Amino acid sequence: MAETSLPLRHFGDIRYALLQRQEIALVDVREEASYADGHPLFAVNIPLSKLEIEILNRIPRLSTPVTLYDNGEGLAQVAARRLIALGYGNVALLAGGLQGWREAGGELFIDVNSPSKAFGELVESRAHTPSLAAEEVNALLQSGEPVVVLDSRRFDEYQTMSIPGGISVPGAELVLRAKDLAPSPETKIIVNCAGRTRSIIGTQSLVNAGVRNPVYALRNGTIGWTLAGLALEHQQSRRYGEVSETAQLQAARSAREVADRAGVKRIKLADLAALQQQTQRTVYLFDVRDAEEYAAGHLPKARHVPGGQLVQETDHYASVRGATIVLIDDKKARAEMSASWLAQMGWDVAVVDDASRESFTARGDWKPAVPPLSELPEVEPTELAAWLEAGDTQVLDFTTSANYAAGHIPGAAWLQRSLLTLQGDAALPKAERYVVTCGSSLLARYAVEELTALTGKPVTVLKGGNAAWRAAGLPVEQGETRLLQRRDDRYRRPYEGTDNSAAAMQAYLEWEYGLIAQLDRDGTHGFNVLTLHA
Repeated sequence: MAETSLPLRHFGDIRYALLQRQEIALVDVREEASYADGHPLFAVNIPLSKLEIEILNRIPRLSTPVTLYDNGEGLAQVAARRLIALGYGNVALLAGGLQGWREAGGELFIDVNSPSKAFGELVESRAHTPSLAAEEVNALLQSGEPVVVLDSRRFDEYQTMSIPGGISVPGAELVLRAKDLAPSPETKIIVNCAGRTRSIIGTQSLVNAGVRNPVYALRNGTIGWTLAGLALEHQQSRRYGEVSETAQLQAARSAREVADRAGVKRIKLADLAALQQQTQRTVYLFDVRDAEEYAAGHLPKARHVPGGQLVQETDHYASVRGATIVLIDDKKARAEMSASWLAQMGWDVAVVDDASRESFTARGDWKPAVPPLSELPEVEPTELAAWLEAGDTQVLDFTTSANYAAGHIPGAAWLQRSLLTLQGDAALPKAERYVVTCGSSLLARYAVEELTALTGKPVTVLKGGNAAWRAAGLPVEQGETRLLQRRDDRYRRPYEGTDNSAAAMQAYLEWEYGLIAQLDRDGTHGFNVLTLHA
């Protein structure tokens, strides 16, 4: 499909919508590694290869103005056709793609979650968030003075590497849990993440909420700790415990005051029901409690996103800039503090005021909305093993490259669905029959029709996916044994894992330091940082 056969939106159209706070979804359909090489500030990454399993949750209103782009690969046109087939009625291409944005004078940001990271730098600059260098924190820990280190990342990130003695307290939990973890106001509180953003936001949350303890961000997080030549711990499991009633009430009161100052709205459950029924505005409903609380009971249609991650990865969950975000938390403080940050980031945000455990009638994990598929042929794992033994079947694995390398069906080839768009059947190993799989086979199902048309061969879904194969006790192999393309489905973050080079970590920090200047050049952010004396 030629670009001219679809409506175009220009750089000026997008910029105007952002400045006017109109709803806009600017979607980069390339893989994450390419997206991280450069994209507009408020562009969100929804790769063509995962479009069907993400789009209805990230852009839930079908009349939202959606603008798609790539960098000349031809992926955006295919994505547009798929969105139109799903019922999206206001789909356009970005004129000139990424190059057109650049030529029009648009600023490009690298890495992922750029709006949140740039906002964090702005917060530190304007609020003068207190921080200590790694060497100073290490000296404190060795001194015997009362000090606690609170790690504001996800628990799995904390387990990978942590500051010695650190306790896992993901960002939105900090104000709620700090009093119990540091009951004496003399105890110094150090907040860390892997880099800068969540350390800054977590520390400033405690400052804004009026915590009496001295509070400091660990400057540059575990990156700064590593660059200082200090040793990290690994596979730790220290976590916060139950919150006391006194701490909960005090945190809720303090957090509400902060949210009020930030301009957070308050609604009742009846107001939420009315918001969900209207069709003129995109509304996201997020439950910001921890995973165990959510699974035990939550409001129907509420998506679980811990508050700290929502502030850090807002673009991933609320992919329509200008939409309304509604937060729920029966203990109040987590929703109030998360909402206060989202409001400062330019979002229209509200907290449900009368949410309680009695309202939480749904159980279990959140289930994403996906487009319906007609019934597809399936094969049980044991039968597939027999097919593979016969030698006429090729397994195509559409899982993440990391999962594939960690363990896959012997002989399976790894690819992303976008490869089929770019190269067609020329990219595929020849076989008389293909079996598609991924972790659960959900994503793989959406490749069946395209593969059948490309190859003219029978295409079958592995029932239950790779998880069912393992559960059946069948063998797996590890490593990059049969990659049909480069591993560009995930950008390698310099602040994750334990094997990053010092040069990569330092370069990442230098990039973060420069984000405020980029915000100034871009001019569309709409951020408004709350200061204590504002």
